[in-house]
Amino acid sequence: MTKEINEYLQKHDLYSSQWSILYCLKTNGPMTQSDIWRYLNVEAPTVTRTLVKLEEGGWINRTSGNDKRERLVSLTEKALESFPAVEEDVKRFEGEMTLSLTDHEQDQLFILLKKLGKTE
Repeated sequence: MTKEINEYLQKHDLYSSQWSILYCLKTNGPMTQSDIWRYLNVEAPTVTRTLVKLEEGGWINRTSGNDKRERLVSLTEKALESFPAVEEDVKRFEGEMTLSLTDHEQDQLFILLKKLGKTE
């Protein structure tokens, strides 16, 4: 599925891992790098590499936090302006992925995904 969503994100010069971080920041506001990797349950080096790419692409800013080892990550103006169009493409992808499911099956899927998201 990652390959398929990456095809939708390609026109925005994004990958699914980058979209996850952008969505996380849009939903939660500025976060530290460690908060991001904990929230997404992804290894710290993976998040750091993705943040570097996002920063190079002008999607995020990283600034020093209260602790000089801490980096605060926030969305740039570019990210805020582009977010609705990217989100629309992601929703279209999700809609196409669930098209063959009945309404009941879609409800069950979202319940299960929500349950999995709460598991640590």
